[in-house]
Amino acid sequence: MPAICNNAFIMDANRFPHGADLRKGRLSEPGRIYLVTAVTRARCPLFSDLPAARALIRELSACDRAGLTRTWAFVVMPDHMHWLVELGTDSLPSAMRRVKSGSAIRLNRLAGSAGRQVWQRGFHDHALRREEDLRETARYVVSNPVRAGLARSLGEYAHWDAAWL
Repeated sequence: MPAICNNAFIMDANRFPHGADLRKGRLSEPGRIYLVTAVTRARCPLFSDLPAARALIRELSACDRAGLTRTWAFVVMPDHMHWLVELGTDSLPSAMRRVKSGSAIRLNRLAGSAGRQVWQRGFHDHALRREEDLRETARYVVSNPVRAGLARSLGEYAHWDAAWL
C-alpha cells in the first residue's frame, strides 16, 4: 500500500463549514441512477496500489450482492472513484457510507493501521434524467483513465468495469 500521504493540506470542516449543506433538501430515489464521485483525503493516490483498488471494487460489489445497489459502471482512479449506480433498497447516502467505511476498513487492514481516514467528507452526485443516455454516461465514466493520461487505451487500465461487458 502506498505510504500515508502528507496531511498538511487536508481541508477540515472548520475551514469549510457549509459543506454539509450541499445535500440538504436532496432526495435519493430507489430505482434512480446516479453518477457519484468520491475523493480520497488530501487527494492521496491510495488506489495506485493494486490491492487498495481491488479493496474498493470489492465494496462496490458487496453493495450489489446485498441488493442495495446495481452498478452500471465504475472506474477507480488513483485518488478518486466514479460510480454509475442504480439504487436498490438503500438510500444514496447510506450506500456511500457503506462503500467508504468498508473500503477504509479494508485499506487500513492492508496498511496495518487502524482509524486512518481514507476519504474526504461527502461526495458529488448527479441523478440521471430519463432522457440521458446510460451507455454514453458509462463510456464517459470508464474512459477517465485515458483522458487523464494514465493509459493510452482502456484495455491498459485495470480498475474499471461496465455492465455491458
